Amino acid sequence: MNNIHFDEQAIVGRIREQAKARLVKFTLHAHQEMRNDEVTVPELLSMLKDCHILENYPEYDRGPCCLVGGKGHKGRDLHVVCTTTLPELVIITVYEPNKPHWETPYKRGAKS
Repeated sequence: MNNIHFDEQAIVGRIREQAKARLVKFTLHAHQEMRNDEVTVPELLSMLKDCHILENYPEYDRGPCCLVGGKGHKGRDLHVVCTTTLPELVIITVYEPNKPHWETPYKRGAKS
């Protein structure tokens, strides 16, 4: 199946290129979360240029998206949920992965 929805290498390549070209839009929720966690647009774009996919949601009911992770400024871990197939990258949410939801930046915590 030659479909970008399932090709994680193609997805991360597209995300990195869109970030590099600044072809990015932010939802209101993403703006609010960025403000709460003091994440700047330059920090987020820098992180996205070297991100990796943690979880892929190719059949999400609102459209294909994924969870990516990477390092922000000063080495802090950031997670971003974003679209994967639109001409512009839509940032849905941004957060720092913390316990209890995340054991490590790459491993989910125990379900409650």
